Parts: sequence; C-alpha cells; structure tokens
Amino acid sequence: MPPTTCADLLRMLTTEPGRPRITWYGDAGERVELSGAVLENWVTKTTNLLVEEFDVEPGTRVLLDLPPHWRSVVWALATWRSGACVVTPEAAVGPPPELTVTDDPGRHQGSDPLVVVSLPALSRRYDGVLPSGAVDAASAVMTYGDVLGSVPAVDPDAPALVDGASAETHGDLFRLSGTMPDHAPRRALHEVEDRPLGASLRAVLEVLGAGGSVVLVSGESARGLRADPERRRRLIASERVTSDT
Repeated sequence: MPPTTCADLLRMLTTEPGRPRITWYGDAGERVELSGAVLENWVTKTTNLLVEEFDVEPGTRVLLDLPPHWRSVVWALATWRSGACVVTPEAAVGPPPELTVTDDPGRHQGSDPLVVVSLPALSRRYDGVLPSGAVDAASAVMTYGDVLGSVPAVDPDAPALVDGASAETHGDLFRLSGTMPDHAPRRALHEVEDRPLGASLRAVLEVLGAGGSVVLVSGESARGLRADPERRRRLIASERVTSDT
C-alpha cells in the first residue's frame, strides 16, 4: 500500500533498514549514503528538535532556504512529520514563516527563530559566526532523541509544501508520492543543477514513496558529469542507476 503520510513513508523505508535510500554526490568528491534506518534516524532527531525547541505543529510555516541536498530532504521530511508546512524561497504569497532554516544566515539578518545548517557531511558545528540567538543545527540535532517524542497528529488538509510552482496539502503530497507505476525505476538519478528546491523534493518523494532509492548529485558535480560523459556512465553503472528523474 502506498504511503499517505510522512509517518507511513518512514515506516516503509525501514522495512529494509539497511537498504540505501539516498546517495549524495556533493562538491569536492563528497559521497554520503543514507540507508532507510539512517534516514529515519536523522528525520526523527530533527523532528524532535522542531517540536520540542520551536513548537512546530500543523499550520506552522517553515522556510527552507537550502539548496537541493540530502540535508534538505531530512529537514523537509522532519517538517512534514511534525505536520507543518515547508515553504521555499520561491513562494511569492502567504504569511511570513514562523521558523527559518538556512545554510546562509547572512540572507536572513534579523530572522527569529533561525536555524543554521552546515551542509558538509562531517560538520560538527557551523563554521562561521552565528547570529545572536540562532541555533546551530550541526550540534543541536545530535542532542535530540532517537525515538520520536510527542508529535501532533497530521491534518491531511493542512498545507505541506508551498513554492513558486504550486501548493500541496499533506494529503495531496503523499498521495502523489505513491503514484509511480509498477515498472518505475528502483534506483533513480537526480541531478539538482538549476532545479529549485521544491521540484527536487517532489522528485525525491515520488521515488521514495514508490519504494525506490535516489542518487542525488549536486550542481557542481552534475556540471562535471555533463562535461565528462564517460565519468557519468561509470557513476550510473557503479550506483546501478536505472533512470533519471
């Protein structure tokens, strides 16, 4: 049965806990692989932070000012697991966000509350000057529990994703995640170059919701692969990619 909520999706991903679900190729040769169990653990810790530290709940608008990245997927899933709404910088209408999550605090001077995300996989703290009152995600997330705490029930009619393209409720978003046909690719390549965050989140959610896995490639790495078709062919073969998204 396809998932109808973020909780359903996370349960499905952990039915095969050791299976890779997201593989990230970042800049400077970084490769990160998240199994279903590891992805669920990251999402659980982040959800606990959102709910316990910031009282995130259905109706809360969380601005994700992050590039398409494996960490963006984690923060989006945690926002949806708490019942709240992901808003991307492309969203042109609506009330202001109640929480901002960004990798560049300089773009959000005066925003409160503010969470600052370090993108490199080995970051244990933000490598820069944090604005007063900002939360350093690299250190804060790890202090939260591996078991989900008290989380509000998700309203399927509440907004879940608002960007420059469209807006979906939780019910709409997770119905879409399970609609890929039976012959859909089980291992999809998604190169994020020039793609807005909302489009990448939808693409990843669609593949995960159909029981597949995603190889995410950063913009810089995607440009390198485009310039070197043989290298791209080797990556597709080594990662057992069956299709692009």
